Amino acid sequence: MNVDDFLDDLSGLRFPHAFNPYSEKCAVHDVDEAPAIRRKNLEAILLAATTNGIDSVWIGRDLGYRGGRRTGLPLTDEAHLSSHAAIFGCAPLCRATKGPMVAERTATIIWRMLENIGRPVFLWNVFPLHPYEQGDPLSNRCHTRAERQACRSLLVWLLRTLSPQHVVAIGKDAQNALADLDIPAAGVRHPSYGGQTEFITGIKTLYELPQARRESPQLSLSLA
Repeated sequence: MNVDDFLDDLSGLRFPHAFNPYSEKCAVHDVDEAPAIRRKNLEAILLAATTNGIDSVWIGRDLGYRGGRRTGLPLTDEAHLSSHAAIFGCAPLCRATKGPMVAERTATIIWRMLENIGRPVFLWNVFPLHPYEQGDPLSNRCHTRAERQACRSLLVWLLRTLSPQHVVAIGKDAQNALADLDIPAAGVRHPSYGGQTEFITGIKTLYELPQARRESPQLSLSLA
């Protein structure tokens, strides 16, 4: 499999109550060519990652409706498209939506730490689409075991191709889902729902960044 094959397989995924941003258009927010724009954004990051190498892969649970559903890039909202392009040194990434730019709290915290690290980190999700509650496309739900198992081959290809030094699960849901797929990963607290400080401490510990006095340096992350 090469990058084009990967993108073709990803674009072809179909599940009930799950939006595929690389082949589907949101009737409310997207411009006409939105699926092609999001696929091109991901292609640019993938090509840069496979050509120049990466430091780590951070893996979340699934795409959110304020972030990856709109941008096509996991853990990345529209406010951080330029940051995502910058860490990989690729051409500017484009918005696929109309109207005001939307920011996401999780993405804001994630990218604050990525900019502090200053290394190329590839972002992905256990389930690479946006799962939503039936009847409400602009909501978030947790993907099912069957959905993540159906996408396992894409995640395995990414990890084998990119050969990261660290695989980091963002949140307990992602860590448990990766364990279910027999993919080992270090775990850090998800930055939402009061987890911002623990997330920052965990990332600083893993990447040996200076800790602020009020943060605990005791979090132990296993990469085995």
